[in-house]
Amino acid sequence: MSQRPPLPPFTRETAIEKVRQGEDGWNTRDPEKVSLAYSKDSRWRNRAEFVTGRDEIVAFLSRKWDRELEYRLIKELWAFCGNHIAVRFAYEWRDDSGHWFRSYGNENWEFDEDGLMRVRHACINDLPIDESERKFHWPIGRRPDDHPSLSDLGL
Repeated sequence: MSQRPPLPPFTRETAIEKVRQGEDGWNTRDPEKVSLAYSKDSRWRNRAEFVTGRDEIVAFLSRKWDRELEYRLIKELWAFCGNHIAVRFAYEWRDDSGHWFRSYGNENWEFDEDGLMRVRHACINDLPIDESERKFHWPIGRRPDDHPSLSDLGL
């Protein structure tokens, strides 16, 4: 099994780095690649859906990104301790009818000694927005380093 630095226990700096790695991974919208950041037996609660293991993670993310088009995500560190990190996030997406949404949420993460996430709990709410209300305008993929954070955007 390979390691995914930074490894716990986290400092403020390494927790921020881990959060950005998670954001960058999800912004690829590549379910196979994203699944490698999670332990083989990782357990998730995402909204009201329960997922266990990488195969289910890949299936979940494939369904998600098939319906959440033009997905762009920003994550921000909320708290950390030892091998735990709490984040808040927002992402914007549109459905296949052209309706835009901003989804807000919080996640609680637990990592194993190799830096793989073994537990993920996510609470998410979707807010319909007009296209003119969008705030995430970078090209699909990694958020540019100079793009404002959630706090900078007042989100």
